[in-house]
Amino acid sequence: MTTQYMTNPNSLSKLANKLLEKENYKEAASKYLNAILFERNNAKMYYKLGLCYKHMEKYDKAIQALEKSAEIKKDYDTYFELGVCYLLKGIPCGAIKNFVCAIKEKPDSPDAILQLGISHELCEEYDMALMIYQKLIENSPKYIKAYDHKSSLLMKMDRYKEASGVLSKIMKIDSTYSKAYVGIGICFDKLGKKTDAQRYYKKYLSGTTEPSQAGFVLSRIKKLRENKTSEMKFALV
Repeated sequence: MTTQYMTNPNSLSKLANKLLEKENYKEAASKYLNAILFERNNAKMYYKLGLCYKHMEKYDKAIQALEKSAEIKKDYDTYFELGVCYLLKGIPCGAIKNFVCAIKEKPDSPDAILQLGISHELCEEYDMALMIYQKLIENSPKYIKAYDHKSSLLMKMDRYKEASGVLSKIMKIDSTYSKAYVGIGICFDKLGKKTDAQRYYKKYLSGTTEPSQAGFVLSRIKKLRENKTSEMKFALV
């Protein structure tokens, strides 16, 4: 059996695929490497080898394998994963060209367009990122991730009024998207609209199924109430 796997690239690749499905990335990578010895121009095996290295967090090797795959055959998934690996390696500017290539292969892919925007944002090219997020919103008006990233970037830029408007659009698409309530609450909080901030914070607490930000929200509500009480006492003096 071992001899068969060593001499039959088809058997090797099938075994590697099974190992990859079972998330046994180290063994899968070894089998893909052996199979590639017999088929050096098999783009799919280089692609899957790259996936193994990515999951093993060996990003240099992943990039090398994926670039070889792209050299043999231009493919959306390969360019997309290359972009992801560059992001994971902390080189967003290197990711940009690969997401651009991915979009050329599949122009209507919202995921690749979103990642392109994120890459520009990480390169601190905020205007370009905002433009990409907005274009994505126009092309895919129900793609919530685009609104989410645009609003987060606007908040990072202290453009809270604009961010609250984007978050309001999310709630029209999905009223159960609790993260939007927190975001609007923060925007009103930053804009000094304390009553409105508390209202949205409370909406988050009453409707969320993922209370990851509950601690922050509760502390803000408490702080806003304390400030209001102090202001009322001060006014009475």
